[in-house]
Amino acid sequence: MKAISYARYGGPDALAFGEVRDPKVGPDAVLVKVRAAAVNPVDWKAREGYLDGILAPVFPVVPGWDVSGVVVRPGAAVAEFDVGDEVIGYVREDFLSRGTFAEYVAAPVRTLARKPRNLTWEEAAGLPLAGLTAYQVLRRVLEVRRGETVLVHAAAGGVGSLAVQLGTHLGARVIGTASERNHDFVRGLGGEPVTYGEGLAERVRGLAPEGVHAVFDTVGGDALKVSANLLAPEGRLVSIADNDVVTYGGRYYFVRPDAADLLHLTELAEQGVVGVHVDETFPLERTAEAHLRSQEGRTRGKIVVTVDREGEEA
Repeated sequence: MKAISYARYGGPDALAFGEVRDPKVGPDAVLVKVRAAAVNPVDWKAREGYLDGILAPVFPVVPGWDVSGVVVRPGAAVAEFDVGDEVIGYVREDFLSRGTFAEYVAAPVRTLARKPRNLTWEEAAGLPLAGLTAYQVLRRVLEVRRGETVLVHAAAGGVGSLAVQLGTHLGARVIGTASERNHDFVRGLGGEPVTYGEGLAERVRGLAPEGVHAVFDTVGGDALKVSANLLAPEGRLVSIADNDVVTYGGRYYFVRPDAADLLHLTELAEQGVVGVHVDETFPLERTAEAHLRSQEGRTRGKIVVTVDREGEEA
């Protein structure tokens, strides 16, 4: 099959488009014909070796963890899905090897849920990693409650935009940092936008003089110090971007695959509670360009790679 892969850590030039071996389908997995795969910052961070301390690579690595596609072969122990089922998945293993920027991926059942019927393939591919991150942080880690005020950093990004929608659904007041060009976008999600950068603390205090109950950090760096100073008494701080959050009394969190959580996100999408904004799409062979766009850090919503194998057999 054709796929994107890299045989060494490096920049976008390390990515190659070509033939790789077909994936093997274990008893607890299904073979998915990929229709779309979303790009996440973790993809290029893994490619550059930043995750080497926690995830061992098995070169050549096929990158990508998000997928939407069609089941073409269930494993021998799989009763949850049949041939032809449309699914989405956060297909992360405990090492780097067989990802979703490919024509096919072998996906463990624990990473999958059915595709939301009202989302396109591209929108659906953008839901798993970002949606699970937002959902697990807000519900499981920050334990956001109705009536609380939550500060979400990079509220127009992939994770941030879903966190704004989910936080609002939970009954929280959501303040989101964003560039001025994205303020209307954040308002449309249900959030109250504030411009990031110098003077952020004063702007947030103007909206929440008594402090915020929870901070969802997606950018790290200076934002952590600012965020810690904006917390109300007993406020909570979580970062998905910077381990240094612990020095400010917060917690670092790495999203985990969870089929039940993903199914809940499917249901919320079909109810119109959450949606996915696709900023730009690239064909599979141009994945390196998609990585470059992600690294610029100015994406509104999601960047998605598309794979068209409609009508072909596995």
